[in-house]
Amino acid sequence: MRRTPEEIAKMRRAGRVVAEMHARTREAIRPGVTTAELDKVAREVLERRGARSNFLGYHGFPAVICTSPNDMIVHGIPGDHRLEEGDIISVDCGAIVEGYHGDAAYTAPVGGVREEARRLMEVTEVSLQAAIEAMVDGNRISDIGHAVQTVAEGAGFSVVREYVGHAIGTAMHEEPQVPNYGPPGRGPRLRPGLVLAVEPMVNAGSPGTRLLADGWSVVTADGSLSAHFEHSIAVGEDGPEVLTLP
Repeated sequence: MRRTPEEIAKMRRAGRVVAEMHARTREAIRPGVTTAELDKVAREVLERRGARSNFLGYHGFPAVICTSPNDMIVHGIPGDHRLEEGDIISVDCGAIVEGYHGDAAYTAPVGGVREEARRLMEVTEVSLQAAIEAMVDGNRISDIGHAVQTVAEGAGFSVVREYVGHAIGTAMHEEPQVPNYGPPGRGPRLRPGLVLAVEPMVNAGSPGTRLLADGWSVVTADGSLSAHFEHSIAVGEDGPEVLTLP
């Protein structure tokens, strides 16, 4: 669904709340901090900004952010897991303002990290930037995933297949879905007003995934590291606009 300028303005406000959640949780990441403490930081931002969480209660999810360390790809539940020097952690945040959603994620180092981890995070973020640059009027949905796959696999990493990006608006997950892989030139055309949450999930090893017993946490099948970056982006008349920036 294509959103009006008024709707996108509300999504921009939701996106700024998400950006603030990113900034505050990033500041809190250090060895010894628990993932529950990161969730508390994010809750405080939502309360201060008068926004609602789109994660809390979603199919029963018990927190306002997802925290996914090391080999966990997405959907990790905050709790008593304590971060250690050398870890990486993916933090996925969402907010609702006036009924409109924002959704974005980042992966950060905990202190100093190995070269492989640093490269994985860098390449995943670059793949998201390449996807954003493909979000121009007239391109197709599959051009986005093709951009991600080209960057990630070109660097020797793999792209998760089972979990994908999505349109976003008055619900967090709307159609169409946005895979992070595939040939270019397929699927619906991108038109101004379309807003997509694009979220490369890139593994250091194979692309396979495994769902843990909690029914939420998804890890790499081979135990390799994974990184996750996401923004909510509007296709504009003059190019893409990232709505989840400060």
